[in-house]
Amino acid sequence: MNILIVDDEPLARQRLIGLVQELDGFETCANASNGKDALRLAQELKPDIVLLDIRMPGMDGIETAHHMNRLSKPPSIIFTTAFTEHALKAFETHAVDYLLKPIKQDRLHEALEAATRLTKPQLEQLKYIDEQPKVRTHICVKTRGTLELVPIESIRYFLADHKYVTLRTEDHECLIEESLKSLEGEFSHLFTRIHRNALVADRFMNGLEKNSEGHCVITIEGIEDRLEISRRHLPHVRKKIKNMATYK
Repeated sequence: MNILIVDDEPLARQRLIGLVQELDGFETCANASNGKDALRLAQELKPDIVLLDIRMPGMDGIETAHHMNRLSKPPSIIFTTAFTEHALKAFETHAVDYLLKPIKQDRLHEALEAATRLTKPQLEQLKYIDEQPKVRTHICVKTRGTLELVPIESIRYFLADHKYVTLRTEDHECLIEESLKSLEGEFSHLFTRIHRNALVADRFMNGLEKNSEGHCVITIEGIEDRLEISRRHLPHVRKKIKNMATYK
């Protein structure tokens, strides 16, 4: 079975590579130091199992696992961790495979033999292992069968239309299968609802205008799009833009 090893620490990766080499029936197909490279390699190489460190800079292991689970054939995932006893109970409660650092040969062999794919409910519960919900750093978009990571910090707005939501950056737009309500719940500290069908990134709000029909619209940094603001949300949006202008 092919194994992808993911850890931001070079020594930890080398140690795991060495441990896997000593096991019959398993071999390391590649290794990565971060979540973005791990997802790219998982798409290219289609490993059977991923040994995935949780605490990595930028996109952590939990978020990386979420994105990997959207692959057409998701790999089995075993988390590697130095978490506290409290966090380990969360893994055990939800039957999630993990290896406690420093990793021992017999425990690694046992985990690899029993590795299974994570379910969506398991991944959702892992958001809370640090007692604070995990917030993604990227949105995972499927385009022509390939997964693309879009940094949250590059997104100008989310616009809902029936069952799909359009995600807009400065350069392009794409459709995602997530509800505006769930996006607002996760990113309310970064985005503001301006209409029942739209969330706009606070950092890219430029100002307000009136369109040819007399409706109030918001201007957004880096793009020409104008999004209508509902009467209900206008006072809050106006106040937010005024406050942001004060700190610029």
